Amino acid sequence: MIQPDVPALVLAPMEGITDAPMRAYQGATGCFTYAVSEFLRVNENPLPPKVFKRDVPELLSGTRTPTGLPVQIQILGGNATNMAISAVNAVRAGATAIDINFGCPAKTVNRNDGGASLLKHPLRIKEIVKAVREAVPSEVPVSAKIRLGWEDIEDVYENATMAAVGGASWITIHARTRMQGYLPPVFWKSIGRVREMLSLPIVANGDIWNIDDFRQCREETGCIHYMIGRGALANPRLALQVSHELGLSSHQDRDRDWQDRDWIPQLHALEYWTSYYKHSVSFKTMLRLKQWLKFAAIFGEFRYFESVKQAQTLEEFFARLEQVIDEHAGVLSSR
Repeated sequence: MIQPDVPALVLAPMEGITDAPMRAYQGATGCFTYAVSEFLRVNENPLPPKVFKRDVPELLSGTRTPTGLPVQIQILGGNATNMAISAVNAVRAGATAIDINFGCPAKTVNRNDGGASLLKHPLRIKEIVKAVREAVPSEVPVSAKIRLGWEDIEDVYENATMAAVGGASWITIHARTRMQGYLPPVFWKSIGRVREMLSLPIVANGDIWNIDDFRQCREETGCIHYMIGRGALANPRLALQVSHELGLSSHQDRDRDWQDRDWIPQLHALEYWTSYYKHSVSFKTMLRLKQWLKFAAIFGEFRYFESVKQAQTLEEFFARLEQVIDEHAGVLSSR
C-alpha cells in the first residue's frame, strides 16, 4: 500500500465500474500499486465477513486480483461502532488494509449519513477513523478518502487534520467539494497545502485525464502518490504514462499513437475477466463492454460507441466494432 517515500499509483473505486473484472484487467497492466474496492455500505448493522467475501472476491485469494494487484477494502457509513465492527469483520475475511469513504457525493448516500455528508462534521470524521484504527490490528493500515469539503474548499484543512488525528495512515483527497460533484474546476493547490501541513502521505485525486494533467497536478500538489479512475478508463494509455513518470515502470508508452484497433484486445481482456468471475451470461458481459466504451466516448476519444451500442450479442458487438474501425481507416487512407 502507501509508503511515505515511495511513489504510488492507485486505481480509484468507482461504483459499478471498477469491480473485480475491471480490477483484474487493470492489474494486468502492471501500472498500479494497488486498487481500492467499491465501497461497502455500513448501515444500522455491521457487515459480516461473508458480505465482504461476496462483494470483494479477491479476499478469497490473498486480497489480490488474479493478475497480482493488491486490493484495499473500502467501507462507508456514519456509525463509528458499526464501522469499527465491520472493519474487524473485513480483516477476518482477509482484508489487509481498510479505507473509509468520506467523499462519495451521491445524494442517496449523503441522505443516509454516509460519504461526503460527514465532511460537514469534522469531529465525526475523527471519531470514525479512530474507532476503526483502534479496532483492527496495528499492522492493518487505515486510510481515509475525502473531498475538499461539502461546499467550501477551505474545510479540507480541518477535515484532513481530523482524519490524521484519528489515526489515518494516509489520506486521499479529491480536489473538489461535494456540491461541485464532478463539475470543474479542480483545486489541486489545496491538496498541496494539506500535504505541507500534515506529516502523513497525501494521495492526489481528481481530473487527471492525460499526462499533461498529471504533470500539472504534480507541480501544484508536490505529491508522489496519485489516484486515477475515470481517466484510466477514458484513456487506456494514461496509467502506463503516469506509472513511467513516477518511476514505477520501466516500460515507456508505446512509440506510436494509440490506434482505434488497439481497443479490441483490451475489450476481449475485460470480456475474459468478466466471464472469469462467473458473470458469464453473454448479455451481461456485453453490457460491461458497452459501459466502458460509453465512458470512453464521453470522457475520452473513442468515436464508435453509437455504432456498437445496439449490438445484441458479443459476436455482433465485436463484428460491428471491427467493421466501423476498418471503414474509418479506409476513409483516412483514401484521403
